[in-house]
Amino acid sequence: MLSSEDEFFSFSVKTDFSGSKRRFDQCGIALYQDPENWLKASVEYENDDYQHLGSVVTDHGFSDWATVEIPADTKTMWYRLSRRGDDYLIECSYDGERWRQMRVCHLSEGRGIVRFGVYACSPEDSSFTAEFSDFRLTECMWKAHDGQQPDD
Repeated sequence: MLSSEDEFFSFSVKTDFSGSKRRFDQCGIALYQDPENWLKASVEYENDDYQHLGSVVTDHGFSDWATVEIPADTKTMWYRLSRRGDDYLIECSYDGERWRQMRVCHLSEGRGIVRFGVYACSPEDSSFTAEFSDFRLTECMWKAHDGQQPDD
């Protein structure tokens, strides 16, 4: 786990989960404050037809889960977590170049020092190898809204 008190940063990583084979095998990124305040994003293996790309946010013990089905033959995913104070942006990418927003969220306990990094788990009495590469900790890539006028 890394930690930072910087209020503006981005953390990105490439995951390779080609070894996943059992339901709920997963790997991705996580930000962990305590058992009641955390978030994660990952691909979770479901079966030979599809898996779930998704995120979980837990704020003061209340969790929600947002997912979308993706093909089971997807075996790598990039993630980027960006921080602006106590607000967070989670993005994913299939190639590390074109980023897609997964979620914008607020953590009530998301100020000050935060701990973040990668995670992998295989909760159904199994194991698999997850590989992580291309770690980057950079200036915040989530730009502030510039107040542009709406499109006509």
